[in-house]
Amino acid sequence: MRVIPPSELIINDDGSIFHLHLKPEQVADTVILVGDPGRVELVASFFDSRECEVSNREFNTVTGIYKGKRMTVLSTGIGIGNIDISVTELDALANIDFSTRMVKPEFRRLTLVRLGTSGALQPDIKVGDAVFSRTSVGFDGLLNYYKGRNEVCDLEIERAFMEHTGWSELLPKPYFIDADKELFAHFADVTTEGITIAAPGFYAPQGRWVRLEPADVHLNEKVESFNYGGRRITNFEMEGSALAGLAALMGHRAATICTIIAQRVALDACTDYKPFVKRMIGTALDKLATL
Repeated sequence: MRVIPPSELIINDDGSIFHLHLKPEQVADTVILVGDPGRVELVASFFDSRECEVSNREFNTVTGIYKGKRMTVLSTGIGIGNIDISVTELDALANIDFSTRMVKPEFRRLTLVRLGTSGALQPDIKVGDAVFSRTSVGFDGLLNYYKGRNEVCDLEIERAFMEHTGWSELLPKPYFIDADKELFAHFADVTTEGITIAAPGFYAPQGRWVRLEPADVHLNEKVESFNYGGRRITNFEMEGSALAGLAALMGHRAATICTIIAQRVALDACTDYKPFVKRMIGTALDKLATL
């Protein structure tokens, strides 16, 4: 059995993992992921009790109890790269024996639910709606670096999308990955189903033009008009594809739920979106408590 070298899995002197600064016993089986470090306190304010609080860089963590269920809330910061760090280190905390640096004989499955914010790409999806990313689309290319990528992705819709958009060979090959089916069914009555793009940036990768012109100024129009079996792409965000993809490869269950705070079609945005986010958090916690 492979022994993971210190250069591949860095463990701090206090026994915590390198970036998250967490120890294995500090992570619950249910983990809520948020982008904004300040949002950790908002989620934790719903908890009935707190067990531990850990902070390093943008990674803030609180583990506690909500309605009898142990949960962890962790901030990842913005972007796919931080999801690569967060999910890999959470999995290591659950499934690697730090003393032997070997995979534990019994697999521990985590439930990873990202609660984020997003911009809508369809006119009927309104600011304040909560969209469940039944399928995430990776514009980032991260999953292409991992063995087994094709086995967990939907290759047919991927080919159809690339043909529809005339996908540039200069861009990373997009990947389509489904959320956990059990989580989708569990949240179906409180969310809107969506296909969500995870972009590797906030500006040109999402079709925004400030001073630098996007390479394809019509890409968003092609994205909005894409239809596959009656399904359409609903919204943009920046982390969900890596979360869904890595979780699928590792055997965890994962999902992304985003509150819509901008309407890209109507060219409108809401900066006072905290009430919508708070509502999403309360609803998600109640659902997770009964899972």
